Amino acid sequence: MPLQTMSRRPTIEWQTNGVCNYDCSYCIQSRQHRQGYPSDDTIERFLAFFAQLPGAWEIKMSGGEPFALRGFMTRIIPGLAALPHHVSVLTNFSAPLGVLRRFVDFVGDKLEVFSASLHLEYVEVGVFVKKAVTFRSWLRPETTFVVNNVLVPGTVAALVGVKAQVEAAGLKYFPQVMKTKQGVYAYDAAEAALVKALIGERPTAREANVAPSYKGRRCWAGAAYFVVDQFGQAFRCRTAKRCGEGYLGNVLDGTFRLAMGPEICRYDICPCTVPANRGMIDGISPGRQAEEPKQ
Repeated sequence: MPLQTMSRRPTIEWQTNGVCNYDCSYCIQSRQHRQGYPSDDTIERFLAFFAQLPGAWEIKMSGGEPFALRGFMTRIIPGLAALPHHVSVLTNFSAPLGVLRRFVDFVGDKLEVFSASLHLEYVEVGVFVKKAVTFRSWLRPETTFVVNNVLVPGTVAALVGVKAQVEAAGLKYFPQVMKTKQGVYAYDAAEAALVKALIGERPTAREANVAPSYKGRRCWAGAAYFVVDQFGQAFRCRTAKRCGEGYLGNVLDGTFRLAMGPEICRYDICPCTVPANRGMIDGISPGRQAEEPKQ
């Protein structure tokens, strides 16, 4: 079966590093995992792995905080810019505009998605929005730019105004329900109503991250999509990794192997929207949730 079709786009989620310059109180990653980064030699081995992949993939980078990684702008980005793949990044958007300008100059038309996470414990929304408007003006129209915002319990009422301010600036606001180690946070009745107002009645995977379930559906995770951590360990998807399943080998030592084809999903939560938005879930067009998403 072909990895790439009109709707399915081969994608890698690469956790480039663990270290982060923020320490958000609601971060789902425990502090013990928010540390460490690859050596220069390891970065070169990652780039060599990406170089031998067949066809064009989207390499979506996250952390930690990618821009806090020593070598991100001097080795990773120049290296990826020389490959046939596309790039995307999830960042807390704390890097100075000068660094972000160089990033855009490097990746140019290879940049697919730039996700800027708004963390109100560290930045004022007006400052963030002004910076985001400047940055967005440097991107080609085809590049998707979104402002991610976790709907942190106890702050949801204030986020209604935050959404309005982001959208008034012509930016895409992308709300994310709060996730826990067990699943989705159980908001109280008052906040649940506000969450519904923020995400919409039946949001697609391009409109909000509600962490639905695709259990029972055929999924191409492992074959046309996988996640890889800073140590080179690859897994079918984020939930499989958390459950200690779906190991595909290590991309740095030659043991990595893609799955031969899709499998039936058996998980009660899909914590990120990348598989749905890249066409990995059979029967769901990119950007559409299952008809009855389970929370």
